[in-house]
Amino acid sequence: MRSLDHEIRRRELLIAGAAVLGLPSQAQAQMAAAGKPMMPNQLNMPDVSIVVNGEMRKLRIDVRTTLLDALREHLHLTGTKKGCDHGQCGACTVIVEGRRINSCLTLAVMHEGDRVTTIEGLGTPDKLHPMQAAFVKHDGYQCGYCTPGQICSAVAVLDEIEAGIPSHVSADLMSRPELTGLELRERMSGNICRCAAYSNIIDAIGEVAGRKV
Repeated sequence: MRSLDHEIRRRELLIAGAAVLGLPSQAQAQMAAAGKPMMPNQLNMPDVSIVVNGEMRKLRIDVRTTLLDALREHLHLTGTKKGCDHGQCGACTVIVEGRRINSCLTLAVMHEGDRVTTIEGLGTPDKLHPMQAAFVKHDGYQCGYCTPGQICSAVAVLDEIEAGIPSHVSADLMSRPELTGLELRERMSGNICRCAAYSNIIDAIGEVAGRKV
């Protein structure tokens, strides 16, 4: 008798579970039959306001949307590239509140009110940012895919050194780091160049910094 009761309860549980799983599709079918579009779940689609390249942009996006996808798919700023999507190549590097980050590893909703600068916000074809111009001069771009992330990272690197932020190769953590080739290579190591234009990139950064490294 116990085994029969157990089997009945198990069957009831399976039936109830199947019914619950079928509710969303059933609701969609009913809404479609009535000619009414399905509305997004408001709890999962909050409004997010981000200052992108000096302009306040308001987005209604899924809470799971990365900053990278928000920039590319929702704001159509496709200069920021999607490379590995795991934070390992640096192609998606942007500057947030003055600091460079991998935009594929952070959610857009985490940056409510933040100031985000992409490659489009640094310069234009008619008025290049000094770092962009230096990359062109020293052939630091080559295929160009990683270049937006490289340039955003390079701009932030010079700001880091100016602010006295040490790196893993800084000899003295209490002193201002020196602008050396070793420092630049370490700080730019998170930005992979598949064309191996590394020496050209270092030359470009050094020119903007005003010294040969």
